[in-house]
Amino acid sequence: MVETQVRGAVPGAAGSGGVGRAGRLPLLDVLRGVAILGTLMTNVWIFAAPGAEWGVLNGNGTAASFGASWAGTVEGVFRFVADGKFLSMLTILFGVGLAIQFGSAAKRGRPWPGRYKWRALFLFVEGTVHFVLVFAWDVLMGYAVVALLVAWQLTRTARTQRVLMWVAGGVHGVVLGLLTLAAVAGGGSGADAGSAPSAGVNPRVVDLYADGSYLEQIAFRLQNAIALRMEPVISFALLVFLFHLGVRLYRAGAFRPDAPGRRIRRRLCGWGLGLGVPLNVAAVAAGPDLAMVARYGAAPVVAVGYLGLIGLLVDRVRRPGPLTAGLTAVGRTALSCYVLQNVLCVLVCYGLGLGLAARWADHGPWWVLGLWAAVCAVLVSGARLWLRRFEHGPLESVQKRLLRS
Repeated sequence: MVETQVRGAVPGAAGSGGVGRAGRLPLLDVLRGVAILGTLMTNVWIFAAPGAEWGVLNGNGTAASFGASWAGTVEGVFRFVADGKFLSMLTILFGVGLAIQFGSAAKRGRPWPGRYKWRALFLFVEGTVHFVLVFAWDVLMGYAVVALLVAWQLTRTARTQRVLMWVAGGVHGVVLGLLTLAAVAGGGSGADAGSAPSAGVNPRVVDLYADGSYLEQIAFRLQNAIALRMEPVISFALLVFLFHLGVRLYRAGAFRPDAPGRRIRRRLCGWGLGLGVPLNVAAVAAGPDLAMVARYGAAPVVAVGYLGLIGLLVDRVRRPGPLTAGLTAVGRTALSCYVLQNVLCVLVCYGLGLGLAARWADHGPWWVLGLWAAVCAVLVSGARLWLRRFEHGPLESVQKRLLRS
């Protein structure tokens, strides 16, 4: 049999990340778990806002906004900690997963991207179903498209990959600058998802999510698919950059439990938080005109700091306890937990379920914080119980079975 080779494989790429016998690095599972629960910290406000998914386009999104009251301050801090950071963190970790798949193919002498194309296709189909049936601000569709592009780019030389990464970063910087200038010129139109808001959410849209049927909500998403799918378009270059960053961090050994890995994590923590947090604070303080700079400029830098900080905390854990075990379980079932958390929020917040977004609209942020905590508890406990009987999460198992057939 003729042995095929991975085109453009980087020498040592297959082993530079050093996964164990089970093919997993423990820190990566914890990071994925944190990223999933952290993404919910952002999305939960979308479900609870008037107009829900459409409200993001009208300024009722997820950006931090501090009020004069104690409740407003707590809400502002909660949003500030989450907005854009965990989404960027999740994107970087998707890049890490791509690097692991590439390394595995190189080690086995398999062609690349080879079967990975089908993994990306499954992700795109799953994301499309998720968008239509559950949540308009799905990230999986965008990840699938970016994964295919970056997977091809990994067949190029290391130097070419670095150039492509920084070109993507430069393109994102230009796009972000132009959109911010447009927001400033428009007198403060910086919405979370990068679209100009109107004066308020259409009352008919508010009623749709408060009292409309499930089929009416699906039809609304389909009718407004272009507007609701603008975020991955606007942030496409950023996604490419962060995917490449995840690849480079993995190959550098940033997630390995050794001295070089810990040194890298210290640098990530210091530089990411040291630069990102002041920039993020300044952007938020400047008001809605710089909302996109906060979410798509400063937040990814802070996300790098989060990676380092969480890694350093995990390094200090000598005996993993319930928290570490819970985050690891969520990380191992990340795809299933991502979808489930949105399904649960739909059932709690929208009128087709409990309708709490409309019924408790005047109760302040406390019920939203409680909802986040409750969903997190369900995900953590559910993931741990599931993994006691099964090796993979539900959607992960479906993916593996389909790709084997």
